Amino acid sequence: MTTRVFKGDISGAAELIVSGALVAVPTETVYGLAGNGLDVRAVERIYEVKGRPEVKPLSLMVPGPEAMELYCEEVPEQARTLAEKFWPGPLTVILKSKPEVPEIVRAGGETVGLRCPDHPDTLGLLRSCGVPLAAPSANPSGLPSPKTAAEVLNYFDGRIEAVIDGGACGLGRESTIIDLSRRPFRVLRQGALPEEEIAGALAERLTVIGLTGGSGAGKTTALEVLARMGALCIDCDGLYHELTRSSAPLKAALTARFGGVYRGGELDRKALGRVVFSDAAALADLNAITHRFVGEAVRERLRAWAMSGGKLAAIDAAALIEGGADRLCTRVFGVVAPRGDRLRRIMDREGISAEYAGLRIDAQQPDSFYYEHCDAVLVNDKSKEDFAALCEAEFRKVI
Repeated sequence: MTTRVFKGDISGAAELIVSGALVAVPTETVYGLAGNGLDVRAVERIYEVKGRPEVKPLSLMVPGPEAMELYCEEVPEQARTLAEKFWPGPLTVILKSKPEVPEIVRAGGETVGLRCPDHPDTLGLLRSCGVPLAAPSANPSGLPSPKTAAEVLNYFDGRIEAVIDGGACGLGRESTIIDLSRRPFRVLRQGALPEEEIAGALAERLTVIGLTGGSGAGKTTALEVLARMGALCIDCDGLYHELTRSSAPLKAALTARFGGVYRGGELDRKALGRVVFSDAAALADLNAITHRFVGEAVRERLRAWAMSGGKLAAIDAAALIEGGADRLCTRVFGVVAPRGDRLRRIMDREGISAEYAGLRIDAQQPDSFYYEHCDAVLVNDKSKEDFAALCEAEFRKVI
């Protein structure tokens, strides 16, 4: 057999694929050994030529996201999100397969991986031949993946029908594989696309409700409502307390700025409060430190929630807007309440004096701030049950 080399005009390569032949193709990662993914005999030859065990499934190269509906039974919105963000590109998405995909491609399993390669020649080939391509890396199993047509020929000259010379591959690493067929989502192979970028893209599509307001205003009640609605609820105050115990970098930052505010490994909040509530500069420094550490922890939790398949999240923070977390939110609600109610709640909850509770309230934003900066304001001036009903009605408008 003579292995043909196509460069520029690839129409002959499309004809070969349709006839059941094997053609090595360039991608942005490495060269792939491609055959008609719906032709059982062509797929059998891929396994034979590579020496690949048939218990290892193959992915299908496709020209775009529309192929998901053709070859997959269930397509979650997260799959479309990733395709919109990263296709064409080095990402393989695993979904539940339709029976049209041959069993040999799936290695007897129920799922199939789809990938849209970022190379004009191979995208053109996919559109010309009108079939998905089963295309593992174009190397004998166990040997390095080829990055040039010459390397492919070193492996398979005379054993495959053709290779498309599309130049050297830019990335040189295989695609990242993510399984979206079950929850939590899992990265099965870390390749050219970092997992953090995938999680970040999914987190950007979460519906995130932001809650902000002063201490004792009723944000906890609003958060409880969202928890019942299935949201991941992030209490930034609680997260801050957790970090003051678990984060060595945060401990170091607080100690460096405020001195001995730790007692036996625990933050002495009253000692810290005596410093910051009477010194505007100290309070600003505390907020800057807090916002930095809590903000990154919030982002980490949103990414993890998105990777678990979650769709709704809530962030509760007194300084949501000042700290910049409002930029993570779909809609921000301010929560306000009469001063007397706030004093009573703070005193009952923390066992502190009215004077100290008042100092805390006075150090926070006035109600006018929330009316000016939030998308909507929830007024907590009736019973807890009435306020919870108000919250649910407003949140459902967003969700």
